[in-house]
Amino acid sequence: MSILKDKKLLFISLGCDKNLVDSEFMIGMLTEEGIILCDDETQADIIIINSCCFINDAKEESINTILEMAEYKKAGNCKALIVTGCLSQRYQNEIKEEIPELDAILGTNSYDAIAEAVKEALGQKYYKNVSALEGLPKLSNKRVVTTGGHYAHLKIAEGCNKNCTYCIIPSIRGRFRSVPMEELVEQAKTLVENGVKELILVAQETTLYGIDLYGEKSLHKLLDELNKIPGLFWIRIMYCYPEEIYEELIASMIRNKKVCHYLDMPIQHCNDTILKRMGRRTSRRELEERIRYLRERIPDITLRTTLICGFPGETEEMHEELMQFINDMEFDRLGAFAYSPEEGTPAAAFPNQVDEEVKLDWQADVMELQEEVIFDKNETLIGLETYAFVEGKVADENAYIGRTYRDAPNIDGYIFIQTDEELMTGDIIKVKVTGAYEYDLIGELC
Repeated sequence: MSILKDKKLLFISLGCDKNLVDSEFMIGMLTEEGIILCDDETQADIIIINSCCFINDAKEESINTILEMAEYKKAGNCKALIVTGCLSQRYQNEIKEEIPELDAILGTNSYDAIAEAVKEALGQKYYKNVSALEGLPKLSNKRVVTTGGHYAHLKIAEGCNKNCTYCIIPSIRGRFRSVPMEELVEQAKTLVENGVKELILVAQETTLYGIDLYGEKSLHKLLDELNKIPGLFWIRIMYCYPEEIYEELIASMIRNKKVCHYLDMPIQHCNDTILKRMGRRTSRRELEERIRYLRERIPDITLRTTLICGFPGETEEMHEELMQFINDMEFDRLGAFAYSPEEGTPAAAFPNQVDEEVKLDWQADVMELQEEVIFDKNETLIGLETYAFVEGKVADENAYIGRTYRDAPNIDGYIFIQTDEELMTGDIIKVKVTGAYEYDLIGELC
């Protein structure tokens, strides 16, 4: 019998959806050992934090969470406090010195050792495993999906080769490494057998999938295989670098009916000087051509992007150029972030750093403009009939929250549906759009 049997675990997953996939595999490995999940830090025998340090705010959140949980190690039920993920990969030595309550540290590529780490920690032996950023962890067949059951993320690759000047990811996640296609298909089948109806493909960069394993971009081939899985309803693609979007991928989005006409394409800026300083591989002209071509080939496509405001050297004129670009391109979904100088990145040492207040003002400008853009676009959808997932019920009303193919979970909008019918979370319904808000839609059952 495992010494972990019936021990209570509080697991805190911070950061991105790629991190969440790692967390779900770790939870699966531990529940195989008989551990019981709990959500009460005062009752937990084991507390694990899967940390993030992508930008300064994420780093602070991770550190504050660890410090808060360390209090339960000092004066509570907790017998093992463990940190995994990006923060422990990046600051593997400093983190133990600063937080001596920690019993184990795992890096981004060694989370498959989580059960061993917990056992050592419970035996009062300090455990550290921050392995080389090569290969991929050996994963268990068991994974505990924490997203509600009807959708799940499928991480198709690890690491990144792009080396953008503002980004720390290659240092803490390593070079780009694709997960073999047969493993992904098996993971997907298992998820669908357990009730998942939407797969969201994620990686630091999905469009390069397979180039290291098969000598060519192979995301289109993966889509062909996933599209064959019975019971799967939607496949959504995230994190496509614009310069890597290729014709076979576009064609596969058109021919595979389960693939949502939705593409997340982070561009970060449009000014050529800023793009070059960022280490990006596109120009404004190329971005405009790519966006026009995607809309020409897939007229009902929803395009999401993300932007960085206040990158070193950005001027008021460059910001105004970005505002005009947003107005002209009319992205369906858009997020903007104030630039965060990250220790160890080239951009952190660039001259002409932008004042923090200016960055936040520019970020607010961008989001205010985008609100106008998306409201106008949403009004054109009135009368559209489409499918949606039920995501929950509006409290004390005969109304439900839905999500169409145009919206990724937790980052995009919703459609609110008035109905006296009883619906369940995860149901697939057909709806007609009857009204629009700034970010959300109103609808009715067809």
